[in-house]
Order: sequence, then structure tokens, then C-alpha cells
Amino acid sequence: MQVESIAEEKQGYAASLASIQEARRRISPFAHVTPVLSSSSLNQRARTNLYFKCELFQKGGAFKFRGACNAVLSLPQDLASKGVITHSSGNHAAAIALAAKMHGIPAFVVMPKNAPKCKVENVKRYGGKIYFSEPMLKSREEVALSVQEQTGAALVHPYNDGRIISGQGTISLELLEQIPELDAIIVPISGGGLISGITIAAKAINPNIKIFAAEPEGADDAAQSKAAGKLIITPHTHTIADGLRASLGSLTWPVVRDMVDDVVTVTEEEIVNAIQLCYEILKVVVEPSGAVGLAAVLSTQFQSILSKQIYKHVGIVLSGGNVDLGVLGRLQI
Repeated sequence: MQVESIAEEKQGYAASLASIQEARRRISPFAHVTPVLSSSSLNQRARTNLYFKCELFQKGGAFKFRGACNAVLSLPQDLASKGVITHSSGNHAAAIALAAKMHGIPAFVVMPKNAPKCKVENVKRYGGKIYFSEPMLKSREEVALSVQEQTGAALVHPYNDGRIISGQGTISLELLEQIPELDAIIVPISGGGLISGITIAAKAINPNIKIFAAEPEGADDAAQSKAAGKLIITPHTHTIADGLRASLGSLTWPVVRDMVDDVVTVTEEEIVNAIQLCYEILKVVVEPSGAVGLAAVLSTQFQSILSKQIYKHVGIVLSGGNVDLGVLGRLQI
């Protein structure tokens, strides 16, 4: 996908405010405008006003439907007729399957063998044809390439794709209309498609807004990359947040490098505690990856940031709610 201006081309960004606005027009007949929740109890804990953008209420149970829908609808008819293929551990896989089903084309999905059962079932429910791979990115990519050669389907990368980034950025357009006074947004980070789209749109609308990435300590490639000033790929990750185990890509790293203000890392215990707070106080079902933003704002690291710079209105993206209840029952704080 081409960038929208000479300035953005020089910066190397794969999306722009214009492409995100176009994505919104494209997907608006299909995607939900998700609600924003708040809680005085959580505001007191966080020492600021929190606004939770509930992408767990999006179609497919996660924000991923936005990018998937935009990517599928962007395909020329001759390519779309052969279907789409992707590789994903879960939410993007289901989103592609759902978007393809809605538009009457086949979806071929490569998933790692250790993908959460609920996410595998979601792909099946939406009619996607699943091919399992080993739980490493290289294996996923190799299987996807093989299937693509067999089918002629169009590849839609889970995050390193301008169409995906633009679709995810529609969250910012909604959130800043719903809560225009926001002065910071906290976003879970993995491959970086979500935070790239949100950051590009939010900073185009309000250049003074701050964007914080939230990341598990056991999958902290974004924090390491920001600290080093160069892209660092971590070959091994260890976190219950299964949706946050990917590394940044060539299209998402430049946005994170240049425009994301800081990365807040959280422990597994903090993630589990945030899940519990979402259940007990917000009364919403959030998967571990989706709760990382709340874990970040309650962390010692972010509270230290608040002691130096006051952010009165903070948005938090609850990115998804697809969780295996059996696994959840075994989590201990």
C-alpha cells in the first residue's frame, strides 16, 4: 500500500490519517463502533481518569476485525476471488476468516499448534480452512507460503501491512470523538499494527497526545528496540498474553521508533491482576493480551511517569476478549 504524502514516504510510514479515514469509510458498514467504559474505583487506583475502549465488543471479539475487513475490501476483484491467506496465533486469523466469509471469498489460515483452543474454534466457526504449523514465526511463514502457492490466495500479513495498520487506526478516530480531552493513550504492543495505526491517527489529530506501549516483560522486544534505537527481534518469549508474542515488523518499527513516546513493561502477576480487575470492576471478559494496558497504567513504572507529568485523561485499549476459560481458571495471582 502506498503512503499518502511525500512527507510520509520520506518517513517510511505505511499509513496516514488520510488512509485511516478512508479505511473508516470502507469498513463502517461492517465494523462496530465500540463503547468506552470508565470506573471511579479504577480511577482512584490509577490516580487519573481512565477511559477503556472496549474492542472486545468488536466483531470477532477483538480489534483485529478492523484491519482484516479493510484489507479484504481493499483487494481487487481478480485477487479476492482466489481468497485470502494469513498466519496468526488467533485473533487476526479469526478476523480474516470472518471478513472473508462476509464477502463471500475463501480464507486459508495458518495457526501454530499451540494456539488457544477458543481462537481455533473461532476460525472454524467463521469458515476458515486451518493449516497448523510449528509455534515459531519461521514455520508459520513457510506453511503460509506453501499454501499460497497452492491456492493463489492473496497474503494478508497480521500486522506488517499498510491496509491492516490503517484499519486498526480507526480506533483512534472513534476514541478521540468519544473522549476528545484525552492526553494519553495506552496500547498493547506485539507486531505493532495496532499501536502504529492508533499513533498515526491520534498524533495527526492532536500532536500533543502521548502514546504509551504496554508490553509483557517476557516479550519485551519493543522496549529493547526503543532503548537500543534499532529493531531487536527476540527469538523466545514467555508470557500468558498469547497475542503479544510477535516481534515488530519493518512497517511498524519506524512508527514505534519515531512516534511512540515510551514502552511500559509489566509482569505476569500484573497482567493476571489486571484481568481480575476487568472482571470484577468493569464486568467485562478480557483476554490476557487485552488487559496489558490496564496492567501498565497501574504499574510502578507508569505511576512514576505520572509523578513527573500529569495526564488527566488516559485512554486504554482493551484489545480483545477471546480467552480459554479453562486456562483462565488455572491462573493464580
